[in-house]
Amino acid sequence: MDLRGGDLSRLRQLNSLTAIRALREAGPLTLSALAERAGLSRSSMKEVVDELTSLGWVEEVPPSAGTMGRPARRYRFRADSGHLVGVDIGGHNVRAALSDLDGHVLAETRQPVEPDAPLEERLAAIERAVSGCLALSRKTTDDLWTLAAGSTGVIGPDGRISFSVAVHAWTGLDLAGRLREMFPCEVLVENDSRLAALAEVRRGVARDARDVVFLHVGRRTGAALVISGKVHRGFGAAAGEMAMLPEARWFDAPEHLNTSAAVPPGTSPEDAAGHTLAAARSGDPVALEAVGRYLDDLAVGTAAMVLLLDPQLVVLGGGFSRSADVLLPPLRDRLERRCIRLPEIRASTLGDECVVVGAIDYAVEHVERRFFTPEAGPLPLSR
Repeated sequence: MDLRGGDLSRLRQLNSLTAIRALREAGPLTLSALAERAGLSRSSMKEVVDELTSLGWVEEVPPSAGTMGRPARRYRFRADSGHLVGVDIGGHNVRAALSDLDGHVLAETRQPVEPDAPLEERLAAIERAVSGCLALSRKTTDDLWTLAAGSTGVIGPDGRISFSVAVHAWTGLDLAGRLREMFPCEVLVENDSRLAALAEVRRGVARDARDVVFLHVGRRTGAALVISGKVHRGFGAAAGEMAMLPEARWFDAPEHLNTSAAVPPGTSPEDAAGHTLAAARSGDPVALEAVGRYLDDLAVGTAAMVLLLDPQLVVLGGGFSRSADVLLPPLRDRLERRCIRLPEIRASTLGDECVVVGAIDYAVEHVERRFFTPEAGPLPLSR
């Protein structure tokens, strides 16, 4: 091959991406180890590493304490050269998390907000949550590369919410546009259940699964589909909105737990379902009956998705996943009576952090596509 001009530049870019990928996957490596992984000579890899170091993407790692002699130089990817924010905009809380470019979470905050709070109040809670993360990490908005937010509702590719039942003020809102006014970085907006499913695929109990039904259960009920290892958005970004079908009985299903006679008088709405689930764990017959009614409703929509997709796995996620010991056995029984083949059912280990973690992962994927794929342009100077 006659390598000239643009061909040589392209080859250097591909070698740089190979080196970055190896460092991100395997941690600090010596030049020899890095060259072996990349299939390059040590001298060629030295040129690549020198260029990446000058661009700010790679740096030398100091020798470990107590190392004898002259150790080989080791290099690492500078994941701390930029920062990402994930935001979970819920009906009752706004959660935010700050991470490095590899998705390692550095700080988390939460701001309470009422379900019927005015639009500007909810947006102010988002700003406080993100500012809290930045303050805890001693960062500023100038350090942010990407902010990814998850929220309830049908959200289009442009970040506009076309319909939201849980937060009425959200309907018709250009959420991405409002967030861009608040934060000087790239902004991504996605449905919260799909982000939660992404978190399960990337770092949760669905890492080994290709086809998944994710149940987002808590104060409200949502769902997402993973098909061939990818979260499925659908043609109009409305895939998984089973709660919109009245016959599925999902929208009001949590009320069985919130209004159960097992809930002590004076209990706040935020804690009502937790009391019912805790009482059911203790064998309280009234609570067990309420849980049964809740699962009767949940199983209808779940069975419909299982029969449609025939998934390898169903994941019970969201806040109620902490009570999987109470919910999973009777849910399995109900699905077994309705489904041709019962898939494996697992409980999420991410709990109610699933959306904010998924938002971080969504931002990481965006950065990977923009900078670290063969289709990306030349690597810029890191900030």
